[in-house]
Amino acid sequence: MAEVRKAVIPAAGFGTRMLPAAKAVPKELLPVVDRPTIQYVVEEAAAAGADDVLLVTSRGKRAVEDHFDRNAELEQRLAAGGKEALLASLNALAAKVKVHSVRQPSQRGLGDAVNQARRHVGSEPFLCLLGDAVFSTPAGAPAPLPSRQLVDAYREFGTSVIGLEEVPPEKVSRYGVVGGRVVREGVLQLDTLVEKPSPQDAPSRLAIAARYVLTPAIFDSLDATQPGKGGEVQLTDALRLLLSRERIHGVVLRSTRHDIGNVIDWLRTNLVFASRDAASWAALRPLLESLLKTPP
Repeated sequence: MAEVRKAVIPAAGFGTRMLPAAKAVPKELLPVVDRPTIQYVVEEAAAAGADDVLLVTSRGKRAVEDHFDRNAELEQRLAAGGKEALLASLNALAAKVKVHSVRQPSQRGLGDAVNQARRHVGSEPFLCLLGDAVFSTPAGAPAPLPSRQLVDAYREFGTSVIGLEEVPPEKVSRYGVVGGRVVREGVLQLDTLVEKPSPQDAPSRLAIAARYVLTPAIFDSLDATQPGKGGEVQLTDALRLLLSRERIHGVVLRSTRHDIGNVIDWLRTNLVFASRDAASWAALRPLLESLLKTPP
């Protein structure tokens, strides 16, 4: 069974819910505390053993690719000023992974974005991480990030594996939701996937949570998936077809998901991550306490 060494990160969307901030700056580059969101995503993939990352971008998102490229002039200037530490996290990441990119020619949905990775992935299993979601682990109770959980499950079962999170009943209609047989605590062998079901029709409260390990069989399923609303090819539809052809497992993630797809979620994510850094929180907490005491 092949090791999971490649990761695909779809990051081609317009980010309309973050306009006007995301008009010239891709939402994946909006910072969460001290680094852009996309860097957290690549770091997660690297921590799970991926050393080859493909960014699926679009026209106008060259800056996402540039973030992972070397800038000799900047590095020389930082070295001259003794400030190399400002790029330490990025340089450490560059030493672990090779980052490539490919463009999605038109906005035809997540499934079509994943399909752009076919040639790069070839016949290997691969991680798929959505570029507008990051995860954190509980303070004082370390847990693996999603990619590590999914790669471990792939090694055990040899199937595609979908990351899952439990959501409240009133929110199931926002997500793809799965149903299946419990193999053991936190692991299911799936038998159904439903895109945005009503609460009464949902097979469970386990929603697809922006992380996958996919076998190369997904590409034939994507080719056979008909476009839906807006001419978009949905990954969930392709996974449903793949499920009719081979087994798929789901793993309940032990970390917490944070989206940056809209302004409020992005601000909330920054506060959560800042609260886990002693220096950042010491600077922010007095301001927040002051604001809470001040009438709106």
